[in-house]
Amino acid sequence: MSRGDQASRFRALHAVGRTLVLPNAWDAGSARLIESCGAEAIATTSSGVAWACGYPDGDAVPVRVLVDAVARIVRVVDVPVTVDAEGGYASDPNAVAETVRALADAGAVGVNLEDGAGSADLLCAKITAVKRIAAQAGIDVFVNTRTDVVLRGLVAPEQHVGETLARARRYRDAGCDGIFVPGVSDPTMIRDIVQGIDLPVNVMLVPQVPPIAELTRLGVRRVSAGAAIAQAAHGLTRKLATQLLADGGYSALFEGAAAYGEMNALFRRE
Repeated sequence: MSRGDQASRFRALHAVGRTLVLPNAWDAGSARLIESCGAEAIATTSSGVAWACGYPDGDAVPVRVLVDAVARIVRVVDVPVTVDAEGGYASDPNAVAETVRALADAGAVGVNLEDGAGSADLLCAKITAVKRIAAQAGIDVFVNTRTDVVLRGLVAPEQHVGETLARARRYRDAGCDGIFVPGVSDPTMIRDIVQGIDLPVNVMLVPQVPPIAELTRLGVRRVSAGAAIAQAAHGLTRKLATQLLADGGYSALFEGAAAYGEMNALFRRE
């Protein structure tokens, strides 16, 4: 499937009345395994990718390393790939646009860009620059814009919805295609955000978030696992390694393990 077809397919996965569920991957192996479980698309987790490449999360991974990691993922999966690009790894909007172009050249059809603790003005400029360079290149890039109003508590709790929607509307006007609001878990808040912006709304799974079926009823069109699966995998690695090194215990190594043959077969490309 061509990149253009993948981009159209990814955009269609955000249609009204359905919810795209994304169990975020952190490398080619996790991406291919997640795809084999039935994922309609692959989304990366910035922290998981950074850790897998030997860097901390937080715009620290070199762009060339990220692009290489994305190319490896794209090579082994057949579904659309979208990349958590954090703040774009630069404060200069044109540099961010060039990074997104490099990710698109590697095969990605979507990116996440976040405001974090930065200004909404800066993120608007980044979105505009990304859309401009994409248009010049004749490519479709789905820009899912993350606002950290709730996650970072940027305003008082009673202002969370109002500030989130104010930023969401600005990001929409700058050209983004979706709004990601990590940290929100209250059903009423989710409903108010969904009803207050005419773009697909993405929420992140945390223990207090309603079940996915309820999120669909609330109008949420995209749900992300974030770093949760990567953290769970690393937590299990630490547990098994600690047991083995502490007392030689190894029986747990074989409980629930993916079979070697099944894993190996996932990477045999015809």
